[in-house]
Amino acid sequence: MRRVAVFSLYNERGIADDYVIFLLGKLREFVERIVVVSNGNLSKLSEIAIRNSCDQLLVRKNEGFDVWGYKTGIEAIGFDDLSGYDELILLNDTCYGPLFPFSEMFSEMERRDCDFWGSAAHQQMTPNPFTGTGHLPRHLTANFIAVRKDMLKSHAFKKYWENLPEIKTYVDAIVLHESRFTKHFTDLGYTAEAYVDPDQYGSRYPAFINVDETITNRFPLLKRRPFFHDPAFLNAEGIDLPRALRVLKETSDYDLNLIWRNVLRSSELRNLNTNAALMSVLPDEWTKGDGAAADYGKVAVCAHIYYTDMLDEILALTENIPVPYDFVATTDTTEKKAEIEAALAKRPGVKNAIVRVIEKNRGRDMSSLFISLRDLLIDDRYDLVCRLHTKKSPQVQSSRGNLFKRHMVDNLLHTRGYVHNVLDMFHGNSSIGLAIPPIFHISYPTMGHSWFANRPKVEEIARLLKINVKFDESTPVAAYGTMFWFRPRALRKLFEHKWKWEEFNAEPDHLDGGLAHALERLIAYAAQDAGYTTQHIMCAHQAAHNYTMLEFKLQKLASLMPSGDFLWQCHLLSEWRKAGYPLVAPLPPPAPDASTSVRRSLAKLNLAIKSSLKFRAPILFKTLRPIYRGMRAVLKPNSRRNGG
Repeated sequence: MRRVAVFSLYNERGIADDYVIFLLGKLREFVERIVVVSNGNLSKLSEIAIRNSCDQLLVRKNEGFDVWGYKTGIEAIGFDDLSGYDELILLNDTCYGPLFPFSEMFSEMERRDCDFWGSAAHQQMTPNPFTGTGHLPRHLTANFIAVRKDMLKSHAFKKYWENLPEIKTYVDAIVLHESRFTKHFTDLGYTAEAYVDPDQYGSRYPAFINVDETITNRFPLLKRRPFFHDPAFLNAEGIDLPRALRVLKETSDYDLNLIWRNVLRSSELRNLNTNAALMSVLPDEWTKGDGAAADYGKVAVCAHIYYTDMLDEILALTENIPVPYDFVATTDTTEKKAEIEAALAKRPGVKNAIVRVIEKNRGRDMSSLFISLRDLLIDDRYDLVCRLHTKKSPQVQSSRGNLFKRHMVDNLLHTRGYVHNVLDMFHGNSSIGLAIPPIFHISYPTMGHSWFANRPKVEEIARLLKINVKFDESTPVAAYGTMFWFRPRALRKLFEHKWKWEEFNAEPDHLDGGLAHALERLIAYAAQDAGYTTQHIMCAHQAAHNYTMLEFKLQKLASLMPSGDFLWQCHLLSEWRKAGYPLVAPLPPPAPDASTSVRRSLAKLNLAIKSSLKFRAPILFKTLRPIYRGMRAVLKPNSRRNGG
């Protein structure tokens, strides 16, 4: 077939990512002419890359979404010239691919007798979720549609684009084009086919909802949205993006780094880490123990040793590093420096020992890392670094502090085999820039609130360092406790800046809102800005403890709310928060004609029904309001009913 393609592109920063260039290159094998329409200006380098990948680049204002990008491209080709092609392909930048050769999809669709076809279809929905009424018709999704010759030559096709309504919102793009296009032309007698058909998967939109199954069946496109969409939606729909990525890694030669380099720029980090399950529970035994270790590059431990009585504990842990490493230490006195140097001299795994005395005891382990060790971590002399410090947490009960400490060190350096697996993880995935234990929540009120008073300071530093990412709303992805593995180049912006001792809080005022706690919460976002993912890592026994306690806490909270799914319970709590967390009035005293237990049960039932209907069915709630009032009157004591 002779094919022509219109590719609609949009990036808020004017960047044409590598995944776009790769896709256009693979598309070229099947298309004679490619017209790229950019909704918005491109950077100089991106414009050059796009021009080298297409036959014509059109740059327009960001108006009308991809729909008017298609229209612009079609009009640039011209309807007369379009009639000379066998197929027009309309596609956009909302997918990664091809994950598998385009030839498989094109060959299959060439065998099908139809007037137009799409890579995927969306099932009919009632009511239309975008309008609340009527139907969302079954339709081919707009990210990849191919239109064949008879339809291209038709007056109806030309008239459709000439009369295309103005598109002002995302909902307009769906309602006025994407969901309309297929029905409009099938009503005129044209036939449509889908490569991925909802009827074969049992969901309304398998390219999104059954993403793992479609990739198992070698679907060549992967939607970008599952990576950054609300995890509550993925939870409700049972969308298994982690499995899709595993299948992709096992069966495709597609470079996953193309995905990470793009999606990191536009995602909230916790959403991305949740949706893609960027968590590794690593075994204590080395999984590749039957062969030689990989070349992990130059490895270092950078440790702040304030409490020298914990030095042996730290050194016992670092002995689990299975390759020679430099031990770089900071401390606050020359006496401690001598003690540390003497201890390091006895450790066989230490290749080079460097011990420095900090200039001022401000900022604790954060200032010692970013000021005292700046010169060692800014010049790429180390490929991988493990950051540690002697943590005692004297401000909290010892059991809590020790639990927090074990949470960090166990998940970083538990056994020699475990550390081998950590190093293999970094070696096998160049996109990982940071490996941290997950948020510590046992006995600490961190879940949902761990910005505490630090977000304004984090945002201030991000502006200063030009760290341009989206911050998570309530619970940042962070190296809580500031122990972690990292590639120094992933934190380059943090090391490039010349921090001053006076910018850190003086002792003992190591408080939220200060620079040290802000940097703690900025580390993962600095790595994100540099194009690196943050991987949570856990050993098995820590994973068991953390998961079971987390499951208990979640089920306990859920049990105290009206029965419903997670989305409904979130909505209920959200409405409660918007209202200022009002408390329910206390139960009235017993009525003379009803036992206490019966009346209390009825009162609870009344409240549960009222609360549920108020948010799930507001119209029905208003209708039944007199009944609620009647029940409340019945449950009140007679003296109150009589005004006494």
